Amino acid sequence: MTSAQEKQAKISGALAGRRIAITRAPTQAEGLAQALEAQGARVVSLAAIAIAPLEDYTQLDAALAALSDYDWLVLTSVNGVEALTQRLAATGHTWANRGTAHVAAIGPATAQALERQGVGVDLLPAEYIAEGILAALEERGEITGKRFLLARADIARETLAQALRARGAQVDEIAAYRTVTQPVDAELLTQALNGAERVDAITFTSSSTVRGFLHGLQAWLASSSAEIQSPAEALAGIALASIGPITAATLREYGLEPTITAEEYTIPGLVRALVAYYVR
Repeated sequence: MTSAQEKQAKISGALAGRRIAITRAPTQAEGLAQALEAQGARVVSLAAIAIAPLEDYTQLDAALAALSDYDWLVLTSVNGVEALTQRLAATGHTWANRGTAHVAAIGPATAQALERQGVGVDLLPAEYIAEGILAALEERGEITGKRFLLARADIARETLAQALRARGAQVDEIAAYRTVTQPVDAELLTQALNGAERVDAITFTSSSTVRGFLHGLQAWLASSSAEIQSPAEALAGIALASIGPITAATLREYGLEPTITAEEYTIPGLVRALVAYYVR
């Protein structure tokens, strides 16, 4: 075996024997779980959020009925693509109703979800966050006087909409689905944080996963007879892996310093960051 092959073999097994927790919604966890398992990891589900439909579709339906009136449709998650696809079908529309409206996707996973619906992506930013979309639109001169539909989660950051409006755009920021906190199973949490089954790392793929997990952790600590009272103490020695800088900032809001932050803000990027961390 050559040195290059030995290095590749080492990287391929970098997560062997590691117990790594996933906090994202169960319906969205499969891809990350498979990627981690392919690197030898043992995956633990500590689902902290769930994806739910809207309780009132009035606003979204009105936007979909006038889809061709927009200059840009901006999708910031795979969940948003799936929610819009389902609602378009429910209201007797298709993606073709967008007419000449351009489509922007926040990252490659969202772009792929659109392409599976036969929708070509006109803009994919270099940096896979809202600020990246803004920068790409500015570079193209596609903001002032343009009309945007931002279809996103009900709790998504308002950064992009505010910035677009400040630059002269007309923006309809409308929730396409809900992200709800899901109580983390107390027994699973006990196993993951105590004793022989303690996890080596916990992955966070959005700010909502951080908030949901910390909400569950704080409830678990409050009901625990252990002397440990703070999240920082409970998680001491566990690598906290963030998909990107926004999620990392949310961890810091809770007094937790991320151990790992992916350089590419995608699921593959997060897995690569974990591999690099354990190879080192």
